[in-house]
Amino acid sequence: MIELNIPGRGIFQIEYLVCDVNGTLALDGKLLPGVTSLIRKIQDRLKVYLITADTHAKQYLIDSELELQAKIIQKGQEASQKSEFINQLGAEKVIAIGQGANDSEMLKTAAIGICVLSEEGTALESMLSADIVVKDELSALRLVYNPLRIVATLRR
Repeated sequence: MIELNIPGRGIFQIEYLVCDVNGTLALDGKLLPGVTSLIRKIQDRLKVYLITADTHAKQYLIDSELELQAKIIQKGQEASQKSEFINQLGAEKVIAIGQGANDSEMLKTAAIGICVLSEEGTALESMLSADIVVKDELSALRLVYNPLRIVATLRR
């Protein structure tokens, strides 16, 4: 668990990290360099979930590399499925990371939403739904690993 005391926003007790996969942590179905080691470090503090429609049909390879099992959602109405998953976990306990249009509701629903500027592109609606926007996936994961950076960014 990570506790965040953010002046002007309150105290958050974060238990889960939920990440979109393609475009966020992976490009063309392959994890980006550095992601695996940061996810493993974060797993010491948080339960990590990947959520994906498995666009490239390679999620089984990513699951094997990270030693976890992704939540596979159905194609169509992906934004609402992702948001519903966040609510099932308890939105107030979740940090979510994403970048696509289908991540916007998830980023808005989570206690802390982090939007990644991606080589694949970043949907404007996801940027506007997030609490924080970062330059890439490693920056997002480093924020989670070093939570005082989140506090510094979001304090009022």
